[in-house]
Amino acid sequence: MRRICVYCGSNPGNSERYREAAEDLADVLVRHDLELVYGGADKGIMGIIADAVLERGGSVHGVIPQLLCEKEIAHTGLTELHVVSSMHQRKSMMAALSDGFIAMPGGFGTLEEIIEIVTWGQLKFHDKPCGLLNTDGYYDHLLSYLDHAVAEGFLRTENREMLLSDATPTGLVQRFEEYTAPHVEKWSD
Repeated sequence: MRRICVYCGSNPGNSERYREAAEDLADVLVRHDLELVYGGADKGIMGIIADAVLERGGSVHGVIPQLLCEKEIAHTGLTELHVVSSMHQRKSMMAALSDGFIAMPGGFGTLEEIIEIVTWGQLKFHDKPCGLLNTDGYYDHLLSYLDHAVAEGFLRTENREMLLSDATPTGLVQRFEEYTAPHVEKWSD
């Protein structure tokens, strides 16, 4: 692995633990010589993790739509900033640049991004690890929902296991290093 995409909120959240988790993840990325790919903004958890990686001597690649640049939220101090024309191009470029995907706590955008990229893995468009940084149990309800989807027959166990989860950045990156994509047909019986 060379680069990890981190999906995260453009808001900082209500708990200082989210800031700390972003800084801890930055430490782990830099220690493992992993470059950060993210949404290119300077606000919220997005700005916190980008700044933390840069402060520790790491490389940061941002991908941001032109419309958001015009709203003056683009981070101007990155290693590289890609300005694209749409959210779809943003997600596609982030996927192409990255060797794995982590969702930190965030809102609709964060959830949509991690669910889409793990779905791409389920459909065998990639075999890269996808995971949730489950800071203070932030994703516990989502994980319970996914287990319920398995129990109800809407999600195969092998595909559910594609979305890794850990409470710590160190644990999640270790799971990424050990990850092997399942070889199961989505539509098999």
